Amino acid sequence: MPSTTETLTAERILEATEEVLRRHGPAKATVVDVARALGVSHGSVYRHFRTKAALREAVTKRWLDRTSERLAGIAAAEDLAPERRLRDWLAALFEAKRHKAGDDPELFATYTVLVDELGGVVHDHIADLTGQLTRIIAAGAESGDFTAPDPATTARAVFHATGRFHDPGYAREWTEPGIEEDFEAVVGLLVRGLRAAG
Repeated sequence: MPSTTETLTAERILEATEEVLRRHGPAKATVVDVARALGVSHGSVYRHFRTKAALREAVTKRWLDRTSERLAGIAAAEDLAPERRLRDWLAALFEAKRHKAGDDPELFATYTVLVDELGGVVHDHIADLTGQLTRIIAAGAESGDFTAPDPATTARAVFHATGRFHDPGYAREWTEPGIEEDFEAVVGLLVRGLRAAG
């Protein structure tokens, strides 16, 4: 049982769930395994997360939110020119995804499976990311740096055009020689296309 100095919280459960998923994978990980790792009954876990599906959704959302939170700071950096923000944001997204895939491949593989199961969480994550991109592109349109009559549509186009550098389906390519040059070429092309004429 948790000690009085370390109360069982949703955050502690999510941390333990992440570790259990890393060890067992999504097919074999159970709520009982999570409870055992915490030294509590599985009923204690269910008081925070009513179902196994809710727990899996929460841990996946937490994982995706880490990327969103890092990028939100760049999107909000109004002291940077819109082009710099756009370049930095896309580079940070690529680096975050590569970092997750390379530094913790077991957990990355697990989350790739969970993401396929949890379309709503992924949809919300992509909406958040394209919303951040929309703010950057809208700032560029307002300053006259970008030509983007519809920043939201443009943001979705930029997001899809750079999919090779953040979609987990391309993870095997992220360590190939020349990937950074490919990334820079795509971003350069997009920025040139966005720049206001004259």
